[in-house]
Amino acid sequence: MSTRPPPAETDRSFNRSMLVKLFVVAVMMFGFGFALVPMYRAICQITGVNNLVQRDVSVREAKNAQIDTSRTISIEFDANSRGLLGFKPEQRSLDVHPGEVTTVMYDVSNEQSRTIRAQAIPSYAPKQATEYFRKIECFCFTQQTLNANETKRMPVVFVVDPKLPKDVKTITLSYTFFELNAPAAASVDDAAPKANAVTHAAATPTKPA
Repeated sequence: MSTRPPPAETDRSFNRSMLVKLFVVAVMMFGFGFALVPMYRAICQITGVNNLVQRDVSVREAKNAQIDTSRTISIEFDANSRGLLGFKPEQRSLDVHPGEVTTVMYDVSNEQSRTIRAQAIPSYAPKQATEYFRKIECFCFTQQTLNANETKRMPVVFVVDPKLPKDVKTITLSYTFFELNAPAAASVDDAAPKANAVTHAAATPTKPA
């Protein structure tokens, strides 16, 4: 005849198992977020695409470039955020001439009650425009620190290389902004009361109707 463990022992075992699983998931999520930027930078160094830490062209080089007034390129701006961040461009699009130095502003806000570090990653469409969109100054070059409930206006200064292929009429500049120091411990702490509530519910006998 088999002996079944008492309900209390089963509940404790279930509780420990759930906490361990939640802890592992939280640590993995934190580690992935922390490693994303270094991994991206390593890829950039290998491919030479979307370099985050260096400007694509100097101010002097940009000002000395010849402006092609015979062409107009439509630049569209897109913004995405991960976590409790407000993030948007102050204008959705504008028209520029190749070789013309242009400045646009992005707004970012920390919607949490604590200081955070965040990083923006740029991307371009179409892909062939990547090497012709030259950033002179950009908030994506460095990590950004935002105090609790702080809002910042951040510039992007750029120039479109006049050598851009003639068939490219529109370029979309898209940024993804995400928090680097999201607390993994908070996820585990938040999960513990839920696990205890499940255990309590399982241990409470059901009253007959």
